[in-house]
Amino acid sequence: MGVEKEKLDTSIIMDEDEFNRSIEPILSKKGKVYPAAQDRDPNEINTHLKVSFEDVIGEPISTHSFDKVWIGSHATFELVKFFFYRLLTTLLAVPMAFILGLIFGVLSCAHIWLVMPVIQSFMMLLPSAQKIWRSLMDILITPLFHSLGKCLSSIQVQMTESDADTSLSPGRRYLL
Repeated sequence: MGVEKEKLDTSIIMDEDEFNRSIEPILSKKGKVYPAAQDRDPNEINTHLKVSFEDVIGEPISTHSFDKVWIGSHATFELVKFFFYRLLTTLLAVPMAFILGLIFGVLSCAHIWLVMPVIQSFMMLLPSAQKIWRSLMDILITPLFHSLGKCLSSIQVQMTESDADTSLSPGRRYLL
């Protein structure tokens, strides 16, 4: 009888939201239970910002750092990202919301009260302008191009070769 060895593989499966929330209890008071986080991006306009540690740092199989270094750098990355996002939003969110609200308010007002009435006015005038334009074309341009077409349709080109070579040479005659 030999000694049998079994290799145990252990893995923890967490989705991204659970992983991101797993950092927060380190930073908060103990015993506090968080409700399910509300979806603040229901239209998913910022899905490209879901950056995880593995999206930025990756070690191929041939080169690995120590496990403790990998775990520590992973935790450091997530904590720094969390802290700086919170810090910057604390400093910039209210002023940026004010500026963006002002910009979008002005743009909405201009669009509703200036741009759309002008576009609707042009849309009402276009059928009349189309009839006037078509009449001008029929009166001025169409007869000119019809006469040019008749004049140019009577031109005939005949080529006769006086030399055996196929390139254009002084011996070649063109009759019109």
